[in-house]
Amino acid sequence: MLGAYIGDIVGSVYEWHNIHTKEFPLFTAGSRFTDDSVMTCAVANVLARYKENGLPYDELSAAFAEEMRSLGNKYPDRGYGSKFKMWLINPEAGPYNSLGNGSAMRVSAAGWYGETLAETEDLAKISAAVSHNHPSGIKGAQAIAVAVFMARNKFTKVAINEYIEKKFYKLDFTIDGIRPTYKGLITCDGSVPEALEVFLEGRDFEDTIRLAISLGGDSDTIAAMAGAIAEAYYGVPEAIAQQAMPYLAPEMLGSIERLKIGIMCKTDVRGFII
Repeated sequence: MLGAYIGDIVGSVYEWHNIHTKEFPLFTAGSRFTDDSVMTCAVANVLARYKENGLPYDELSAAFAEEMRSLGNKYPDRGYGSKFKMWLINPEAGPYNSLGNGSAMRVSAAGWYGETLAETEDLAKISAAVSHNHPSGIKGAQAIAVAVFMARNKFTKVAINEYIEKKFYKLDFTIDGIRPTYKGLITCDGSVPEALEVFLEGRDFEDTIRLAISLGGDSDTIAAMAGAIAEAYYGVPEAIAQQAMPYLAPEMLGSIERLKIGIMCKTDVRGFII
């Protein structure tokens, strides 16, 4: 999930002050983690328990909701949407048919903990549906999780693109082509395809983050989604990883370490850091 955290932190200062260039400092005094990282960590914590401690499959939904509320209320000032904020503070609240990109921004751990495409898609659906149970919200989460899964298992970009287009979204555009008129929608349908295309066009991890920010719109979320896939595909350069560490909450550092221990030592993947 480090790639998602980094994308979120880098994008945090540009979400409300869009820039349309790849030339900018990755980290500034104003950079910080937002709700994207908090919820990514929450999903990761539950999936770690699912794999490490045998958390029953039929208890995942309740566990996701509980962990999201626990971390969300610990870090309450991180830019949550109004409806999700109300969901966080009401333990009795159920899903509210959201099609926002919150389901996709938080899902990257499903692509690491899922052992098959089918399991990855199932975990993504469950993590989304506790709040974002609209079909578009679920589709967006599944698409990002699948891309992470395929990237870490060394599928080519061509293969990833083909699977995404067959099952989720038509990616018949380029980032340069849409940048002048992109509206920056916060729905899954209005941001997940763009994040996927950013990854497909990115030349390496850093270029992917820079390209995501250059698009404008919901910069932190697009960079978090694209960064999550790019991490799985390329790894994260050591220098960027070290710059990011001071911005992370202890829970986020812990989620990265648990994933290293639980996944990296068992699976032939590209790795977190290059």
